[in-house]
Amino acid sequence: MYFKGRTVVVLLLMTMVASVLVTLSIGDQIPTSGKRASVSAAAASDRNGLSAKEESKINAVLGLIETKYFKDIDRDELVDGAVRGMMESLDDPYSVYMEKDVAKQFSESIEGSFSGIGAEVTLEKGKVVVVAPIKGSPAEKAGLLAKDIVLSVNGDKLDGLTLNDAVGKIRGPKGTKAKLRIERSGNTQPIDLILVRDDIDVETVYANLRDDGVGVIEIRQFSLNTADRFKEELAKLEKQGMKGLVIDVRNDPGGVLPVVVEIAQQFIPKGETIVQVEDRDGHRDKTTSQGGGKDYPIAVLMNKGSASASEILAGALQERAGATLVGETSYGKGTVQVSYNKTLGDGSLVKMTIAKWLTPDGNWIHQKGIKPNVEVQPPKLYTVARFSLTDTLRKDMIGEQIRNAQVMLSGLGYTTQREDGYYNAETEQAVRTFQTDAGLPVTGELDAKTAGALEQAVVKWIKDNKNDKQLLEAIKTVSRK
Repeated sequence: MYFKGRTVVVLLLMTMVASVLVTLSIGDQIPTSGKRASVSAAAASDRNGLSAKEESKINAVLGLIETKYFKDIDRDELVDGAVRGMMESLDDPYSVYMEKDVAKQFSESIEGSFSGIGAEVTLEKGKVVVVAPIKGSPAEKAGLLAKDIVLSVNGDKLDGLTLNDAVGKIRGPKGTKAKLRIERSGNTQPIDLILVRDDIDVETVYANLRDDGVGVIEIRQFSLNTADRFKEELAKLEKQGMKGLVIDVRNDPGGVLPVVVEIAQQFIPKGETIVQVEDRDGHRDKTTSQGGGKDYPIAVLMNKGSASASEILAGALQERAGATLVGETSYGKGTVQVSYNKTLGDGSLVKMTIAKWLTPDGNWIHQKGIKPNVEVQPPKLYTVARFSLTDTLRKDMIGEQIRNAQVMLSGLGYTTQREDGYYNAETEQAVRTFQTDAGLPVTGELDAKTAGALEQAVVKWIKDNKNDKQLLEAIKTVSRK
């Protein structure tokens, strides 16, 4: 569903940022049509603005603060706080108020290169939760995962902060370090990750044609130019004789709704529904395909970091293009946001949920996600946390860092007999064998050099597509068809 108006950025990827996912940006109005819309608009206008009683109450509190509070206050901060409080009272992690500086960064981030750690977050029940790390970013390289909870940054706790304030703690220039303390499901203790902020790659589409004739197109986010880039790469693959297509949206946090519609309609017959948007009154607007369809098999590869626009694409292609979904259950974000940048008049911005989206068949996937047709869990090496050693690890020690090392060693073929965090004799021998293979001093102890070499070996293993079980299954799926 496309709401016309001045375009503002819709994907927050400047560092870790307030989660937008599917966001539509407008100025002051949402164009609507039809009798129903007119009635709703009239009802809304009756409630517009403060009543005399409400205005009196707010002015009374403002007056008390300005005349009775024990120290001077900044009036602008009071007003910002009042607006922020209204948005927070909605109890919706996707509806937020951004002050002028934050709004400016929000509006610029989609247009070019930016620096940060490369992940997207939201606020859930007062906790900062990772939606997805961007592929190739410092966040992904450090092992940050979707659903991780960020407890602190460089020792500063995030609990109780607004999302904007939490983002402010994480934001920083290229080359600076951010030490994140992470709470992760399945881990008994917090995990410390050290990331070096860097420029984030804004290229969103990557494609290649395999020797077996299967094309793979990876979409990293649905940015303003993503549909054009997707069309270019798809045309190249088709000219090369592609026999089947895998669309990889793993760890794609979403983006601009018209963009995903433009991509989806290339595979969905004309007149078929791509997505439905339902407003507060239950009225549904259907966006239908103006495209054609393809005669080759399609698979969509997704994981728990595939959110919003990624889920719109997956749902539409599954229900209207016969695509097979492969991987893990997606994130589960089924609402639509609009960014109001002109209304406030001072450069600040309100981003607010205005509707929910549904699949062509009318399914609302919010907080549930979309289940794959073929479920494939990633290897443990894909999800293991990276090291943040302060001491050398050795036999008979216990801890999460040791458990991570055991997962890495076992995944690389070095037997440890256990992955519970106890540094047993088998783990010591596995470290010795790895040190020998890596040309390191053979001590059986996990020091900083050994840990660094082990991480490099893991990264090399992950980058080898031969070890990507999810991708291989998706390729197998389209090959069978």
